[in-house]
Amino acid sequence: MTERPAITIDVVSDVVCPWCFIGQKRLGRALEAVPEIDVDVRWRPYQLDPTIPPEGKDRKAYMLAKFGSEERLREIHARIEPLGAEEGIAFDFGAIKVSPNTLDAHRVLRWAAAAGGDLQDRLAKRLFQLYFEEGANVGDHAVLIEAAREVGMDAAVVETLLPTDADRDAVATEVATASRMGITGVPCFLLEGRYAVMGAQDADTLVDAIRQVAAAKARGELEQAT
Repeated sequence: MTERPAITIDVVSDVVCPWCFIGQKRLGRALEAVPEIDVDVRWRPYQLDPTIPPEGKDRKAYMLAKFGSEERLREIHARIEPLGAEEGIAFDFGAIKVSPNTLDAHRVLRWAAAAGGDLQDRLAKRLFQLYFEEGANVGDHAVLIEAAREVGMDAAVVETLLPTDADRDAVATEVATASRMGITGVPCFLLEGRYAVMGAQDADTLVDAIRQVAAAKARGELEQAT
């Protein structure tokens, strides 16, 4: 019996990155197109702005300071919204009141991975939805605990660990590792730890990359393929 091809994809992303949400949707469509390949998706942390305080910042003031004017901000949102709509995302930027520090969200995602199954993938999707479609503050512990409960994690454990320093250093180290690898923008899809697809590429591009890397791995030629 022929062994099914299998690869890993590490998705380096931040839960407050709209392009990462679009990338998550496109990856989902790509995976549906390659049912013959077993793909293990692992979400890896990245922080667009680690300097935001734990309590977050007023989003409107923060974005205006970052982009300079409401007109420029409207232009950016107007470019992203239709792309999101194509992927079934109802971006509601006006509903977002807080620009959060995402370290705690990445800690919970790390615990979801440790819990096994598809919990991490489900939590990543839920956090994107909460922030971009519902305007929730994904830096708020109550929001994170409830999100963990919704996807089937042990919410009591999350509630116990969040106020502590558990895995803060581990997440910060992973973020630093991504920077050392040269990842300066997200999402970044890292196939088999070697082959990087940068940005929210369309599903077809991801499908091609998955098939090429799976085939190269099966032939033992992965290094040449990258």
